[in-house]
Amino acid sequence: MIPVILKKKIGLRIENGHPWIFGNEIAETEETVKPGDIVTVFNSEKKFIGKGFINPRSQIAIRLMTRNEEELINDGFIRKRIEAAWLYRQKIGYTVNCRLVFGEADGLPALIIDKFGKYFVIQTLALGMDVWKPAIISALQGIFQTDKIYERNDVPVRELEGLIQQKGFLSAPFDTNIIIEENGLQFEVDLENGQKTGYFLDQQDNRRAIRYIVKDADVLGAFCYTGSFELHAGFYGARSVLGIDISENAVVHARRNAELNGLGEKVRFEALNAFDVLKKWSRETRKFDVVMLDPPAFTKSRENISKAISGYKEINLRAMKLLRSGGFLVSSSCTNLVSPEAFLDIIRSAAKDAGKKLRQVVFQSQSPDHPIAWGLENTHYLKFLIVEVSEI
Repeated sequence: MIPVILKKKIGLRIENGHPWIFGNEIAETEETVKPGDIVTVFNSEKKFIGKGFINPRSQIAIRLMTRNEEELINDGFIRKRIEAAWLYRQKIGYTVNCRLVFGEADGLPALIIDKFGKYFVIQTLALGMDVWKPAIISALQGIFQTDKIYERNDVPVRELEGLIQQKGFLSAPFDTNIIIEENGLQFEVDLENGQKTGYFLDQQDNRRAIRYIVKDADVLGAFCYTGSFELHAGFYGARSVLGIDISENAVVHARRNAELNGLGEKVRFEALNAFDVLKKWSRETRKFDVVMLDPPAFTKSRENISKAISGYKEINLRAMKLLRSGGFLVSSSCTNLVSPEAFLDIIRSAAKDAGKKLRQVVFQSQSPDHPIAWGLENTHYLKFLIVEVSEI
């Protein structure tokens, strides 16, 4: 193993369990080290810290994979970690559709594996994990006896690692348009062209949380994508549901999902700019009993965080103004750069400016198949809130 020595006064965060080591934290390593190599990390006093893969081209120079000095990182290691991740999902009841591997939270940094029944979609977001792709494929085939594995590495973050964006089959070709079941509903999933890995599994529990508040209600869903929240609202007894999204392709897909579930008459979808519509309708007399907001991440960098906060406040303020008194706001944020505390502050500020008072119904995170590893802030990214909104 290639040794890496950390600088003095650096390493407490790392020694306390964080797996990322930045380039400016490294004091010395061998000149022959190559991107993707497995290295052994020591603090400035030559005390063992862990083993992981290195990429000097990346801002995150090393991602640790084990704290066990005797453990070898090889194909067997990769399989063992995937088996452990699968055992965890089985223990908590996620066996059909789930995030099978959630990167650092499962001890496999920069690796995402989503399981849709017998179908698997993988992302290797760092060079050091990408080199283990053959081992990952072999492990999935061995554990699940699957011949349906697809790669969705068409993400810009790979370029920061010196990798190209790509997608395609990692097994024999198969039809990538599949149908999954969630909470008694069916959804078409496009593994090849859908957002991320094709479907947002992290909200599957949160979609059940709207069950009672939408009954006999007029519901608006903004940033609806392919209609998962909106179709749950219709399924749970809403009087009417309107979903809006700026993407015409997403709306067409949402309409197909509505027809698939026999909800085409009750749940409608329109291709509209949510920012424009929320602003326009909030100035008019149009009212709803429930407004649901599930926007994409407004920023992926700290440089734009103030704009993201302004965007979140704007849509939540407008949504509150669209609600009848005693109605419910359902609001999400999926960027880890906005902490749970900051998100609640945004909602509180929006309510103040809208002249509304709030009562919290639910405040939770992503489903537990996306586990939150304490001390790893990036694993706690989703905020999901339901509040009752009334006049002051």
